[in-house]
Amino acid sequence: MRVKKGDTVVVIAGKDKGKKGLVQNVDTKKERVLVEGINVVTKHNKPSATNPQGGITTKEAPIHISNVMPFDPETSKGVRVRYEVKDGKKVRVSAKSGKEI
Repeated sequence: MRVKKGDTVVVIAGKDKGKKGLVQNVDTKKERVLVEGINVVTKHNKPSATNPQGGITTKEAPIHISNVMPFDPETSKGVRVRYEVKDGKKVRVSAKSGKEI
């Protein structure tokens, strides 16, 4: 995966295009990421024992991984990622600046 938990990403498609956020969770099987403050949806809750009032709540929904790019603070843009082997470890490197992500 080119995106990991804790990365800062830029949304490149959809209603939140251009926004930045922090990756909270990555689902590799469904190829989806949960990004803080991105793809916020409203949910209508019925009254229950735990929530007797009911009401409307908001929360983040997962977004497909193809719609986000890792953010490079050096170029202040989203960048493609390539992999290099340094000291026997596989590391992610920005394709534009050549720096480790």
